[in-house]
Amino acid sequence: MERIITDNHMHLYNHLRLKALKQFRNAGGTHVLLVSLISPYYGVYPKKGDDFRIIFDDHLRLVEQANEIVRAFAVLAVHPAEITILGEKLGYEKSAEIMKEALELAGKYVEEGKAVAIKSGRPHYKVSKEVWKLSNEVMEHAFIVAKEVGCAVQLHTESYSFKGMKEIAKIAKKAGIKLKKVVKHFAPPAVKEFKEIGLFPSVIAGNGNVVSAAEEGDRFLVETDYIDDKTRPGAILGPKTVPRRVKELYELGYGEVAQKICVDNVEKVYGIEIKL
Repeated sequence: MERIITDNHMHLYNHLRLKALKQFRNAGGTHVLLVSLISPYYGVYPKKGDDFRIIFDDHLRLVEQANEIVRAFAVLAVHPAEITILGEKLGYEKSAEIMKEALELAGKYVEEGKAVAIKSGRPHYKVSKEVWKLSNEVMEHAFIVAKEVGCAVQLHTESYSFKGMKEIAKIAKKAGIKLKKVVKHFAPPAVKEFKEIGLFPSVIAGNGNVVSAAEEGDRFLVETDYIDDKTRPGAILGPKTVPRRVKELYELGYGEVAQKICVDNVEKVYGIEIKL
């Protein structure tokens, strides 16, 4: 019997492109959430939120092609690094406004059934107090948009800390979004701590993380964060990684956990049906 194997966070850019999904499929992968990239990757330098339409439409065309290989779902990103990219030319306050407008646009795509989630967050690198404050405001706006349209938010943030995630959970609660709809992308296997905080971890599938997560419980998703950049061909993890790690769970007797992280949790978080 074919098993469902879902990669919760993958990019396709300028290296393998759709061939990456064929590798994923051939390794046993069946479902994937494809996330759009930062604006320069598309040759777009937004001056208003609606300029992200070019990026989102390009990504949706790619997802449509991807669905000929596996079952693919679109996540539309307004990456937190945009505030730095745009801010250097337009000013940080203006950049934050553009990002909020872009998140609202992404929300409309979700309402139209073209995407299943949006992506936001805050910088993973050191920034000024002003940029940090504005980034938190943009992230909060993402939570508000997601609550209004009933979708999940994938988060790109600083490295995991209990304190940092509690702070994000507090912002999410203020916005009124259910915490299970807030997904920490590139998460460590701290399943019990995430359950206490309320956010949903998407565990990066390297370094034995998936088995470590399974030892703590089944409240997580799993991802490669494959970037598909020809200058870094294997970053972050290759497209075969999630299928291999999920198969390992079955081999080690964690079949129920594998089913939960690839099917049940995906359906619960994103409100979508996962089937062969």
